[in-house]
Amino acid sequence: MYKKFFGLRENPFNVNPDPRYLCLNKHTQEALACLTYGIQSRKGFILLSGEVGTGKTTLLNKLLDWLHRERVATAFLFNSRLNVTQFFDFMMADFGIPTDTRQKSQVLMKLNHWLLERYQAGETAVLVVDEAQNLSTQVLEEIRLLTNLETATDKLLQIVLSGQPELEYKLNQPQLRQLRQRITLRCKTHPLSLEETESYITSRLQIAGADGHLIFSPQAVETIHGYARGIPRVTNLLCEHALISAFVDQQCPITGATVDEVAREFQLHEVEPNAQPIEEAEPSGENRRLMEALQSLVTLVDHLRRTDASPQTTRKGSYEPHSRSIKES
Repeated sequence: MYKKFFGLRENPFNVNPDPRYLCLNKHTQEALACLTYGIQSRKGFILLSGEVGTGKTTLLNKLLDWLHRERVATAFLFNSRLNVTQFFDFMMADFGIPTDTRQKSQVLMKLNHWLLERYQAGETAVLVVDEAQNLSTQVLEEIRLLTNLETATDKLLQIVLSGQPELEYKLNQPQLRQLRQRITLRCKTHPLSLEETESYITSRLQIAGADGHLIFSPQAVETIHGYARGIPRVTNLLCEHALISAFVDQQCPITGATVDEVAREFQLHEVEPNAQPIEEAEPSGENRRLMEALQSLVTLVDHLRRTDASPQTTRKGSYEPHSRSIKES
């Protein structure tokens, strides 16, 4: 009922990732340009990362809309908690490739043949994986191996991995360094500034049918930004319930006090910590002693190498250090 009161055709702050409502600020435009360029140039691997609620899925839906208009074959994996077999089943089904076997070698042969046919026709295929921070190491390794499907000059399959900052921390693990090295392009979504929050709210209201009259006062916008910390998903939540509350009170424009009341109902005054790199955690006493011992070992090996490299005559019975390789822990 509030839509009629505020002169709107539809809900402007629906939490669904509707690409029509994508607000193309500077960072979003850069990320979208990076994704489209990477796919058109057949770069192979593209990484999209960003904090929770900053619009990654909405951006991916915008990308998929463009790909569908360009008649590009796509597979979109939105559930990343899959084992290797389930991953291949889902991907092949979404690409529309019929398979009568679950044997991986046969599945890969069918996929390679299908990709080659598309390549020869001047077409490409794109695999998009959302919430990729939840992928197991085994599935990530299988995705890396898919980049081996290539010609002498081009990658046959373009892959977009999208996830929270935890995905970047996971890719920094030594066992995934081969995958990390194959990522050719990286782009990010960012929280909104106060000016971008104002533009975001205004843009969504206009798309929903607002005629330009003031609905959210400047104080309300500032209060929304303060509680949401620039996160679009939280901004939507605050705006949606502020509209409902203001309609009940027959209030327009919406005031900062109304937003403040809504925010406290959702306990948004309690700050949620953002994801932090694993490396930044304070090491325990045992881990600290281990790190100190490793550092001493590295210093000793470096000293022995410099001694061995110096122009000295080795006497019989003297100690000659052997070259050693230090593996990544």
